[in-house]
Amino acid sequence: MPHVVLKLGADISTDVIYPGRHMATVLPTETPQFAFSDMTEFNAKLKAKQIPPGSVIVADKNFGCGSSREQAVSTLKGHELIIVAKSFARIFLQNSVNLGLRLVEVPDIEANEGDELNIGHDFVLNKTTGKTFKITPLPKSRQAIIDAGGLIAYTRIRLVEQPT
Repeated sequence: MPHVVLKLGADISTDVIYPGRHMATVLPTETPQFAFSDMTEFNAKLKAKQIPPGSVIVADKNFGCGSSREQAVSTLKGHELIIVAKSFARIFLQNSVNLGLRLVEVPDIEANEGDELNIGHDFVLNKTTGKTFKITPLPKSRQAIIDAGGLIAYTRIRLVEQPT
């Protein structure tokens, strides 16, 4: 069961997620080392692999606002984090779909660091508090791309499945 490893407020910009000074590093295999690099304690835990894949970051509204940098998504995807937020910035959302980052929009989410979450299809259950919150689902086409692992993986699957 996923645990909340970080709770953030509203309007978390891509510069907080992946600071601009690291923009020379663009390979998805290299970007994860810079996830939240200005939050040194959390970044150190990520780099030391003390945060297991499937862990959750919970945020308020407008997560991923700011620039359109794709690295803000690849840095999170590289750690296999799940982002649960009240809402996502439009470009960050599309970059997340394209790269296959697991996003869950929950407008009324209430969770704190350490809380255990059960993320279902239509709801998130905070097992720590016993409260249930409704998920705003992505369109099926976008969710299919995320489930495939991103746009490239989705396209490969579709090309292989097409009859010749």
